[in-house]
Amino acid sequence: MSEFSGEIVVLYGGVGAEREVSIRTGTALLNSLEINHRVRGIELSEAALPGEIDPDKAVVFPALHGEFGEDGVLQGLLDAKGFEYCGSDAESSALCMDKARTKERAIEAGIQCPESLILEAGSEPDLEEVAERLGERIVMKPVDGGSSHLLYILDHASELKAALEGQGARRWLLESFVDGREVSIGVLNGQGMGIVEIVPEGGVYDYEHKYTNGKTEYRWPAVLEEMAEATIRHAAETAFAVCGCRDFARVDFRIGPQGPCLLEINTIPGLTSESLLPKSADCRGLSFDDLAEELVLPAINRFQRRAK
Repeated sequence: MSEFSGEIVVLYGGVGAEREVSIRTGTALLNSLEINHRVRGIELSEAALPGEIDPDKAVVFPALHGEFGEDGVLQGLLDAKGFEYCGSDAESSALCMDKARTKERAIEAGIQCPESLILEAGSEPDLEEVAERLGERIVMKPVDGGSSHLLYILDHASELKAALEGQGARRWLLESFVDGREVSIGVLNGQGMGIVEIVPEGGVYDYEHKYTNGKTEYRWPAVLEEMAEATIRHAAETAFAVCGCRDFARVDFRIGPQGPCLLEINTIPGLTSESLLPKSADCRGLSFDDLAEELVLPAINRFQRRAK
């Protein structure tokens, strides 16, 4: 336990589609952190930084997923006010929120990713090009979404126009579906932890399967060949580094015939009873309370160094 006399302020809730998940994450963190620290939770209902917290007295844990939480906007406001906070900084958060930019950075670093196309907001998809580039089965998801919100698996490019109807102006990432096992690994201070295999009913790990008890089986540590495990851990640590991540993240992969393919990096992963990061940490012998302490410790250390 760190000798920290200040307050830890957990910001949760928010304005995005993942508000409910954020409330669950914030509640779990508060219950755990209060064991060793003076904590306060603030449930946000607007995209603004609360005025009642003091950067000279508090460390902030931004436990908001997606919009105004994981996209770098909140982190930028915290930086401007001089706060020390948990997790990645504004630049890295914005980068990782954009799945297309994340993939570009990963590919530059030699990490394998699924073949993909970007569909700009309001544009008409070229179905022939999509089918030729991506194959029969296609994954459609927002470029900047999270928690598997608005994730679609299309059996053919011909289903694309129907899937886009009523979705509004939004950028979409279209990917080749990687037929294989889905896994996730937590990265703590740059080091990969345990690998968790995700086995959803029906084979699609969407929002419902992620947050409904009994809809998905989790196996941790995942039973993998030594080479596959080493490749996944190295790829996760490399992606964490080249995307400028800080403190912690969760990195998701699918293992196809050609090996592991990176799907995305989550800079503020869920911390609920169903969440993957605590399962990854459990492989290293860390309880949820142990993990919560590890998540806040780097920010506390930054706060104390600045205070000196």
